[in-house]
Amino acid sequence: MDPREYRISQGHDSAAALVVDGELVAAAEQERFSRKKHTGDFPIDAIQFCLREAGIALEDVAEIAHGFDYAPFRPLYSLDPESARLYEDVFSKEALVRQLRRYFPDFPDEKIQPVNHHLAHAASAAFTSGWDECLTVVNDAMGEVQSLTVFRFRDGDFEKLREISANDSIGILYSLVTLHLGFDFNCDEYKIMGLAPYGDPGRFRAFFENSVELRPDGSIRIPILRLNRSRAERENYLATRAYLDERLVTRRVPDAEITQEHKDVAAALQECLDRAVLHVCGHFGEQTGMRRIALAGGVALNCTANGKLIDSGRFDEVYIQPAAGDDGTALGAALYRASLREQVRNERMPVPLLGPAYAFPCIEKAIQKYAGRIAVTRFDSIEQTCAEAARLIAEGRVIAWYRGRMEYGPRALGNRSILADPGHPAMRDRINAMVKMREAFRPFAPACSVEEAHRWFNVAPGTHMPYMITVVDVRPEHRSSLPAITHVNGSARLQTVSEKDNPDFHRLLAAVGKTTGREMVLNTSFNVKGQPIVNTPEEAIETFLRTGIEFLFLENRILARRNC
Repeated sequence: MDPREYRISQGHDSAAALVVDGELVAAAEQERFSRKKHTGDFPIDAIQFCLREAGIALEDVAEIAHGFDYAPFRPLYSLDPESARLYEDVFSKEALVRQLRRYFPDFPDEKIQPVNHHLAHAASAAFTSGWDECLTVVNDAMGEVQSLTVFRFRDGDFEKLREISANDSIGILYSLVTLHLGFDFNCDEYKIMGLAPYGDPGRFRAFFENSVELRPDGSIRIPILRLNRSRAERENYLATRAYLDERLVTRRVPDAEITQEHKDVAAALQECLDRAVLHVCGHFGEQTGMRRIALAGGVALNCTANGKLIDSGRFDEVYIQPAAGDDGTALGAALYRASLREQVRNERMPVPLLGPAYAFPCIEKAIQKYAGRIAVTRFDSIEQTCAEAARLIAEGRVIAWYRGRMEYGPRALGNRSILADPGHPAMRDRINAMVKMREAFRPFAPACSVEEAHRWFNVAPGTHMPYMITVVDVRPEHRSSLPAITHVNGSARLQTVSEKDNPDFHRLLAAVGKTTGREMVLNTSFNVKGQPIVNTPEEAIETFLRTGIEFLFLENRILARRNC
């Protein structure tokens, strides 16, 4: 299949998470080890990392849980030979067991437990919310056969209130239009979110209002997804895509010019998603009287929709699990199975620094490998390191910041980050051109100390937004002085940083405040286009050397190119 077609499928973003005595101790995506972005490969490297981090062997593990369970749908797949073979080869528990046996031949079959996909998503949010009771909404492209599920979570139990079929998936519609606009399905939806503020939603509003029906019972219905009749049409949404060709705009070829028409489609699509999310969440919030809501599923990574939900005032508190995509179902499946043993400590997830950290010998080995190409200066303390980094940022330099444990989830939150001054007028274009090599329309996010966030952004003092998963407004009086992180509509994807969240990153922001007058940096992930976020020190140095990043801070060391 064409790579862009291949992503119209399940089972990408594989990951592993380890829960010990009810506490999450390690989690990581397989892509960070295999270096294949969004891989669906069996997460053997991530599993082995989790076991090493906890200092245990596989025989110490009570269960292996997996975030899909197709067993209830076996009769449906048995209706014809081809789907029956698909079930046996891919979806069945037996297929899962066969994969595990390749790596763990002695692990008992009865300790391998499939968990319904949306239940795993729900558990990942509810059991990390810190709440005994909340509305829990899972919204993604599809689980086994569902696209959206609403639960009432209370005292560790989930009561299903509503389930919406994949035939009416707002996530699939969003992804199909993403594909139609020349980007990748189940991969580039965040680009549409970034493109939308450049467009006029009114131009295509009627198309999306007619395509997505908001029903009085809190559900949604999308007739154009029901046009697919044959197996080929259903698997690749061919009839729906033909409908978009006929009724929306001409399909854009990848890398072709992005016209105003494409921007207007993106704006109308984002408006449609915002409206659908508010409709479902608002209806069940009103029906249950619940004022707290926890979200997961790939659609919950849409920062604009999250911001609209928070601003709506329909809930007193909104929590979005930071690894909301399918990588987060590794966490959710483990938490759900642990909850059945009454072994879950339901505490608010801290900043998810749950991946590998690398000790001094590993860092020195990487430095030695590139010794002929780099100059290294060592500092005696984190305070000295932060002071030098802050000086360079104030000078308008672009630095990479690599410390401690790698983040779990799609965002770099201060341990595998590229940082710069958000007040530099040309900084966004500079980083896009010399480092990220990505589309110029996409905004960068600010990381700001929690103590100062209300000064620069339209949030209340003390507001915690530690996951970089929600859009807020930059205060109008500061938009012109923060051009590198202020989007065309005056918004920004804010990350707040507290001393408790990440003490070293917080120290850096304090040092930056002394040099620039703002405890804030532009923060983007330490990678280039098409590459997963860096994991090892060697990957950090290699990426540094092949981009325009000017300095690399590797723990308490600064690396520069020789003869620069």
